[in-house]
Amino acid sequence: MREIVLDTETTGLDPSDGHRIVEIACVELFNHMPTGKFLHKYCNPERDMPEEAFAVHGLSADFLSGHPTFEMHVDEFLAFVAEDRLIIHNAEFDLKFLNAELRRIGRPILACPYEDTLTLARRRFPGAQASLDALCRRFEIDLSNRTKHGAHVDCELLAAVYLELIGGRQPGLDFVVDAALAAATRIAMERPLREARPHAPTEAEAAAHAALLATIKQPLWLAEG
Repeated sequence: MREIVLDTETTGLDPSDGHRIVEIACVELFNHMPTGKFLHKYCNPERDMPEEAFAVHGLSADFLSGHPTFEMHVDEFLAFVAEDRLIIHNAEFDLKFLNAELRRIGRPILACPYEDTLTLARRRFPGAQASLDALCRRFEIDLSNRTKHGAHVDCELLAAVYLELIGGRQPGLDFVVDAALAAATRIAMERPLREARPHAPTEAEAAAHAALLATIKQPLWLAEG
């Protein structure tokens, strides 16, 4: 089963106020485990960067001005996501911005199924903090690389958090099982064929059996029905 962990960074909190996506990242999972495939893009928002947003992710308007717009990345983004399920922390926020960007350029909004890990965390740990930082601390996931919010780093952290939220899974388990199955199949195929054993009794076995039957008085199989 293919899933896509997704995160964005933006210039603000609401696209209806003119705020735009400035960074987008996707990490591919297969059977809940990262495959190593990812998509990471910076997007020129074609506007200024509010100080509050810069303090969160550290992406300046000057830095972003040298990158393509979201529209120039959209085909690659949609091809990577395809129609697979999205894994997003606070999905309402990211989907609101993504769909606003898609509407802006006349594209259909996303129709992928999605799992909101914020909702998942609140359901599993009612009343507890459910931010990505808090969940990483709860599951003892290393946060040393997260000095600021960044879409790619956050995707990698969220992939680890998601695995824990759904119950955890031993990395490499599928490989071990598949390898063991392959080895067993190979051994079975390499085992030399043996001729079928004869099932008819020898003369000595038949004589011994007849002698045994002769000692049985009033056998049931000779009784009248």
